[in-house]
Amino acid sequence: MSKNIYVLDTSACLTDGNVLTSFGNNDVVLPLKVLDEIDGHKKRQDGVGANARFIIRTLDSLREKGNLNKGVKIDDSRGTLSVKNYDPSVIPTDLDINCADNQIIATALTEKKASPRKKVIVVTRDINMRVKCDSVGLLCEDYQNHEIVSDPDAVYVGFVDHLVDDQFIDHFYAGDDVYIEEDSAVLYPNQFLMLVSSSNEKKTALAMFINYNTPLKKIHKFDNIWGIKPKNKEQSFAFSILMNADIPVVSLIGKAGTGKTLLAIAAGLEQIMGGQGNETYRKLIVSRPIQPMGKDIGYLPGTLEEKLLPWLAPIQDNLEYLMGNDKRAMQDHIDKGIIEVEALTYIRGRSISNAFIIIDEAQNLTNHELKTILTRVGENTKIVLTGDIDQIDNIYIDEKTNGLTYAVEKFKEYDLAGHITLSKGERSKVASLAAKIL
Repeated sequence: MSKNIYVLDTSACLTDGNVLTSFGNNDVVLPLKVLDEIDGHKKRQDGVGANARFIIRTLDSLREKGNLNKGVKIDDSRGTLSVKNYDPSVIPTDLDINCADNQIIATALTEKKASPRKKVIVVTRDINMRVKCDSVGLLCEDYQNHEIVSDPDAVYVGFVDHLVDDQFIDHFYAGDDVYIEEDSAVLYPNQFLMLVSSSNEKKTALAMFINYNTPLKKIHKFDNIWGIKPKNKEQSFAFSILMNADIPVVSLIGKAGTGKTLLAIAAGLEQIMGGQGNETYRKLIVSRPIQPMGKDIGYLPGTLEEKLLPWLAPIQDNLEYLMGNDKRAMQDHIDKGIIEVEALTYIRGRSISNAFIIIDEAQNLTNHELKTILTRVGENTKIVLTGDIDQIDNIYIDEKTNGLTYAVEKFKEYDLAGHITLSKGERSKVASLAAKIL
């Protein structure tokens, strides 16, 4: 069986540091221009930079085994890797050779000309690059090695309708212990249920599933969490897992205006300083990724704190609102170390114990970045991930490959985690309508 030749685009390389070893016994070609572009990202302090540095180290180790231009065997079970330039004569006259993408396409066309009996396939995450390749007769495919779900609509939502007998709901309301039979439904720990009567669909009850050996739990009514009252059932579900110290990993997904960040901060303040205090948590840490950080932040005027302010402003807005717009009170808590608001770059590497941590805009993190953060969580710490997987600013990930989606899908089977997708906007009528129709 003839080997394929996979020509890698920069976007595929910066998405996954292990991309060079992801094509089995086929041959991999890295265009020389890709090396140049990877080098431009190696100093970034995020997952993209980590991938760039890892690929450079991998290439250096392979270089010691042979000549990269001629091709080096990756390992015993894989094909060869080579770094190639292009033949200018193969590029269509309408394409500007000064464009980096076109140089990569030219390299693939050069390989196709040199190996006419082999399939030459360009691998890229760039949609327009795939269109260009198709236009010049090149095979092209997306790099999907890290998709955790096949469809964004298939992401776990943490809530499901469940059909039961009429008497089941009566027993549940009466306070009797009722259980879900394992062969009747596939459920996950800390999942929320809408129990629906099989004889009367209007007869319902809300419950929380722990496991098949534990009776269903009633949903506690949280009427005042740091001045916030839930406005819909999903917000009630969110408070149920946010206020539960036995669930140290919580994820909330929702569009703008659904209240995910506000609910998380309110729950943190309530458990640290409010009437439902939890002595386990001594401080509230709220952070979000600076995206894009390495390229844009240096152009902003002022000190580091002033440069970060535009990215941290949404968190400050939520804190000020919950503090009754009392900036002095909020600053006092920050000065005392009870509240920390900072960029995610400065959270990495710390081991944080006895804290309530909120990572906002977590959909902009890669799987690797989120893993780095979660593995630094210390004892007696709760971490809350919030975000909207439909609004991703990181060009190297999407709805199916971002860190937040990974966390939701990977943690759903474990009892130390809880998740809910918030679907109803509560910020204002304008915000709700905009999120729906725009």
